[in-house]
Order: sequence, then structure tokens, then C-alpha cells
Amino acid sequence: MASDGDDEQVSNKQVILKNYVTGSPKESDMYVSSNGTIKLNVPEGTNGVVVKNLYMSCDPYILIQMKKPDTDSSKPPVSALTGFGVAKVLDSGNPNFKKGDLVWGITGWEKYSLITDFQKMFKIQHTNVPLSYYTGILGMPGITAYTGFYEICSPTKGDHVFISAASGAVGQLVGQLAKLLGCYVVGSAGSKEKVDLLKNKLKFDEAFNYKEEPDLDAALKRYFPEGIDIYFDNVGGKMLDAVLLNMRPHGRIAVCGMISQYNLDKPEGVHNLMDLLLKQVQMKGFVVSSYYHLFPKFLDLVLPHIAEGKIVYVEDIVEGLELGPAAFVGLFSGRNVGKQVVLVSKE
Repeated sequence: MASDGDDEQVSNKQVILKNYVTGSPKESDMYVSSNGTIKLNVPEGTNGVVVKNLYMSCDPYILIQMKKPDTDSSKPPVSALTGFGVAKVLDSGNPNFKKGDLVWGITGWEKYSLITDFQKMFKIQHTNVPLSYYTGILGMPGITAYTGFYEICSPTKGDHVFISAASGAVGQLVGQLAKLLGCYVVGSAGSKEKVDLLKNKLKFDEAFNYKEEPDLDAALKRYFPEGIDIYFDNVGGKMLDAVLLNMRPHGRIAVCGMISQYNLDKPEGVHNLMDLLLKQVQMKGFVVSSYYHLFPKFLDLVLPHIAEGKIVYVEDIVEGLELGPAAFVGLFSGRNVGKQVVLVSKE
């Protein structure tokens, strides 16, 4: 039931898109406003939910809503950006959620949000882990890693697995799931710090800095002299092209993301697709929203591993919505180490 509280409006800090993005996003494309207001009670007779946002997830896909749509609009709407986050219910007109519930799903880049679409909103049942994990390992990136690895790649013990952007929100979990299955796992990343993280903390067998490899084909042959069974692709572009030359017959490629292409006016082409044919390699793209029905099965697998310390998760948390634009922009230059999260409010 929605509350019978008064209609007093409170200030609502928000991250708002200032200019449509062309090329790479810049901090100046966004601004933080405290001019917005919101009522903390749900309008009587509606099934919405008012939440206080605790954590926001920085994810590359947010860039999609920052591009100019195919309309005559010259300026973006004055409203908060949206993305996955963790929140606490303050008032509810929805029978599936009550005051005090913790939830994760699509919300606004703002202190408070009124949620009316519940297709991507989930109640948090397990609170014996950091709540921020529901922006990452136990949220959208986690179910993405699980889906891409198990559902798309059909792994078996002993497979040779390569993961690009391996220290990121998705890649770090894919690698650990592969190691637990008994696979040989190699990851690529963009700095020495991230390579050390992959090998020492996340227990990858090998890792390399792609920025220090002038010949990606040669690098992959060095780490996979017998070829690659599974490639979990987060970057596309030149790395995907090099991987195609090194796939084993009947290999599997999960196309999860293509961050190397997102900011290009003209995406790079892929030249080695003949290898896909001759080696009978399966390459499949996927959108995680089609697999949310697997979330309970995913939790059953990963929660015990977290509790036992067999899976660890690295986060890069900044505090305050005002740091959100810089944190988001940093994704595209690899500034973050681990899952990038913005702490919006203390519970």
C-alpha cells in the first residue's frame, strides 16, 4: 500500500545528460544537478515504488542512451540517466515490494527514484554479502558472465579459455568460473596492475597487457600454442580478428561486448571470418535480459563459492553522485580496476 504521508517534496540530486555524445563520452557531456525535487510517497492508487538509491553501476551500455536518437531533438531531456543500481524501498504501491525491502535493477542516477517498470527489478534475498555486489557479481554482470560461459560456450573440463577485458565486471567472474571447472584460463587487460590482479588475486593461469603486444596473433599463439576452445569477447575489433586465427575446431565464442568499437564513428571490420567457417566455430551474441530466468540457478552456483572464498570480486568504488560522470567516462580508457561502482547513499 502506498503511504498516506504528505506531499512534501525533497531535493533530489541527479546526473543529467547535457549534450548528446559523439565519439568518446566526456565528463562535460553530463552535469550534476540539485535542482530536482521528488515526493517520497507513491501517488495514491498507483503501483509505483519510491526508492533511495544506494549504489549505481557504471556500465558501457549506458552510452546507448547518451547518443542522439533518430529524431529532430537537438537537446537531451532534462532527466536523470538510468542504469542498474541497488536501492532501498521507502514507499510502495506494489504488492511485490514493501517499505524497507532492498532491491537491485534499473533505477535513476539520482538520490531518489520513482520506479514504475518492474521488468528489471529484483528483491535482494541474500544480505550476507556486500550490497554493492548486486551491481556486479550478483547483479547484471554476474548473470551475464554465467550465461555467456555456461549457456553460450558449453564449457568442459580442460578447455582452453581466453577472456578479453578480463579484469572488468564480467570478465573476472568468467575466469574464476572457468578455473573452478578445470579449464586453462588466460585473460587480457590494459595495464600491469590489472595483469598482476588477474594472475595473483583472480588465479588466472596467464594474463597479458594487450597494449604491449604489437602482434596480437603472435601473443595468442604464445599463450595458446594448441589453440583456443572458448573465447569470451568483451572488446571486439582487432582482438576478435586475432582470436579467429587461433580458434580450435568446433570452438565457441560468446560475444558479450565490443567496447573497442563503441566510440568509433566507423566500426572496424573483421577480416578472418573464413576461420569461423573452416573450423566450424560457433560465434553467438547474447543480451542478458533474455536470460534473467536463470538468476536463481546462478545464485545457487555462485553464492556458496563466494562464502567459501573460492570466488572473489574486485570493485572500484567512488563515493558521491558528483563523481559519477568521471567514473563512467573512465570505463572507456580503462581507468577503473575491477567493477566500477558509485556509492550514492549510505543505507
